Amino acid sequence: MRKWTRQIVAAASVVLGYSAVAPAQQLPHPILFVTQYPLPYDFAAIGSVFANHRGTVNVVGRGGDLYIRYPNGTLRNLTQEAGFGNAGQQGATSIAVRDPAVSWDGTKAVFSMVIGAPTQQYQLMESYFQLYEVTGLGSGQTATITKVANQPLNRNNVMPAYLSDGSIVFASDRTRNGAAHLYPQLDEYESTPTPTGLWRLYPATGRLDLLEYSVSGSFNPIVDSYGRIVFTRWDHLQRDQQNDATDNPYGAFNWTSEALNAVATTDRTEVYPEQRYAVSNLNGHTINHFFPWTINQDGTEEETLNHVGRHELHSYFDRSFNNDPALTEFIPPQSRLNMLNMLQMREDPTTPGRYIGIDAPEFYTHAAGQIIRIDAAPTVNPATMTVAYLNPRSSTRFYDSPDVPPADFTGHYRNPLPLSDGRMIAAHTSESRSAGNDGTRANPIPRYQFRLKRLAAGAGGFLEPVENLTGGITKNVSYWDPDVLVSYNGPFWELSPVEVRARTAPPSTATALKAPEQQAFTLENVDVNAFRDYLRANQLALIVMRNVTTRDKADKQQPFNLRVPGGTQTTASGGGQLYDIAHMQFFQGDQIRGMGGSASPAAGRRVLAQVMHDLPTLKANADHVAGPAGSVPIASDGSVALFVPAQRAMAWQSTAPNGTPVVRERYWINFQPGEIRACDGCHGVNQVNQATPGGTAAQNTALALRELLARWRNKQVDLIFHNSMEMR
Repeated sequence: MRKWTRQIVAAASVVLGYSAVAPAQQLPHPILFVTQYPLPYDFAAIGSVFANHRGTVNVVGRGGDLYIRYPNGTLRNLTQEAGFGNAGQQGATSIAVRDPAVSWDGTKAVFSMVIGAPTQQYQLMESYFQLYEVTGLGSGQTATITKVANQPLNRNNVMPAYLSDGSIVFASDRTRNGAAHLYPQLDEYESTPTPTGLWRLYPATGRLDLLEYSVSGSFNPIVDSYGRIVFTRWDHLQRDQQNDATDNPYGAFNWTSEALNAVATTDRTEVYPEQRYAVSNLNGHTINHFFPWTINQDGTEEETLNHVGRHELHSYFDRSFNNDPALTEFIPPQSRLNMLNMLQMREDPTTPGRYIGIDAPEFYTHAAGQIIRIDAAPTVNPATMTVAYLNPRSSTRFYDSPDVPPADFTGHYRNPLPLSDGRMIAAHTSESRSAGNDGTRANPIPRYQFRLKRLAAGAGGFLEPVENLTGGITKNVSYWDPDVLVSYNGPFWELSPVEVRARTAPPSTATALKAPEQQAFTLENVDVNAFRDYLRANQLALIVMRNVTTRDKADKQQPFNLRVPGGTQTTASGGGQLYDIAHMQFFQGDQIRGMGGSASPAAGRRVLAQVMHDLPTLKANADHVAGPAGSVPIASDGSVALFVPAQRAMAWQSTAPNGTPVVRERYWINFQPGEIRACDGCHGVNQVNQATPGGTAAQNTALALRELLARWRNKQVDLIFHNSMEMR
């Protein structure tokens, strides 16, 4: 790996080498953190909730550094010590840094850094965050910074963490299949560039795996004490809001496919899910939140944290059909604490399975808000999961005149870090207004100034700042943005703290076949390993749903009295419309929505749901001409089994015998090659299903799976026979 060195250009206002700060209470371990230029605005920029991954100078200023604070308050500027960055005029050797994560043995850290800034006015310069490792963290050691080998180049690689085996998981905006003509992927909301998911890199060999594909973005992965990758994902599976108006002001259009030779058309058709506004008997569907998710370290079993959902965490959403009085709006109990988003999560080292995060609005606060907590060890049932407020709810919003912050407002918080001794630190600002610039573009005065602070219980038992961790880190910088020469001399943000200490690496998690599915393989005399090899070779996964007539009792917003014609049914007491479901229709996310008009398209594409089609010729899904395109039949026991394309966002809906949609999936889900993924139903059961008295989650050996395995087995036998005959 190549080692990088740079000459240091110092200014009197920058903290150099070792320095002492105002006395602060001793902490148990060193704290690694970053300083960042305090960009005043908050849309798709370095401090934003989404689209915060890009490295160009207009969305992330230059001049920040990687620091370590020792328990006694001493500071070291690690990037400067290793020869990176400068004060004064920013140019070819200037940097911005973000997202440090410490190795399991505590001897090194991986972080993201972008190098370079325009050297003259109007210079357009593409810059990308890349991964680097730093060693020499101990007091008296010398810092060395090395670029991580074999990572995607000319792409933004951010938010890294070490997996149990020492490989690196990170978010990247590399396209799902690496295709340059699809870059960048655009989110489902504002068609803004977004990370495409979570990737795993083995630097020594160059092996790169897409662990989790995200349509609108995944953020801040951590590896918890159980070996799970826990992260925040943006859930926004709805129709394109920029395609609503009849005059098409955003120039939305569809490409014919994802292929390099695809044609830009004037077609704007969307097929899934239902429209965003009420039409006929549909209320319309919108969804927009940042929820906690998990995957195994091999990328399998993507799921919201413990299968928690809107019924456990959110405050309101509407029913799907407006002509069924049994369906109701979701309104949680008044006594329950709710959340909007969960950002910047960390696990409490003193309480495994306890996750601390930030609930913040999408805009105007640089992703800063209220510190919240959720207890979600793997054994915790999501129906019992609750949100705890660690400071007042008033921190989740801003207060521009004439609004006045309430008496309990203590500021905005981000990057919470529970320490190994039970204390808490976080980045904090006392600013109550929305993000903005009280100066000019050329001489900004950013409203928000984040400082790392130790928190302790104050009024009402809520956490509030009690002391600064540093004496303030200032720098005098100027840079072309690129139109205007921006000059700033003042404090830099202090963000993204991590504790530098040795930890025991958790076990590496992977998918495991469950008993009902193992029984199907045994009964059909199919070798599981050979079957998985077939899936991997054909970039496929297998989905099994044991009984789609069963649903979680809490979900009364979509139909729950369900019957397979001539087969099983699950209904609740109290009557209500009975829905026949005969087919399960599948959709895949294709990156085919262009913006800016088909005549001169803007760069990048948004994902649209399309009827599932990305399957090889040799497959064993049942031919199903009786159902809608992309569907398979629902078996008499309510089960569904089918092959689906791997590493591709998938969604689905059950339909009536005539193809009319009944129950729709509300999240994109993706699967790994070779994954055999089973669920009990849709929406899966947490404690009891909708029947009265409530039944438990389905554990039947699915008839649909047995039929699929039998077809696959017979096709393999036929193929072997055909090949042997050709060899004669």
